[in-house]
Amino acid sequence: MKSNDIILQTAAKFVTFIIMIFSFYIFLGGHFGPGGGFVGGLLTSSALVLMLLAFDIKTMSTVIPFDYKLLIPIGLLVALGTGVGSFFFHVPFLTHAFGHFTLPIIGETELATATIFDLGVYLVVVGITMTIIQTIGESE
Repeated sequence: MKSNDIILQTAAKFVTFIIMIFSFYIFLGGHFGPGGGFVGGLLTSSALVLMLLAFDIKTMSTVIPFDYKLLIPIGLLVALGTGVGSFFFHVPFLTHAFGHFTLPIIGETELATATIFDLGVYLVVVGITMTIIQTIGESE
């Protein structure tokens, strides 16, 4: 029997938005300090788990019709691609490179290969965590 938790569902929508924004902030600040792909991925997974608790798996699978198992190989390929890319420039595996660029709206910013590697880690962490949580939830 499903109870109608309107307060939990309303609060979960609001808190999920805040967690996702904080996850994006932690992800972008990862190559300068603590955080990055792993912590950002865990925060994103926690926001999605909160939505799974407020709603059910069937509702969430209709809202987000995506197989999280696909994120794991995609993330591994992105992370591995940043390491293999260093071979084209004759530098050691996973050598960090960065540059300063001027973007139209943002202005001057730094783009780094560590961010691309963190994106791969982020995708792997979200994929693995959500696959585990959904597997546990579907068995009940």
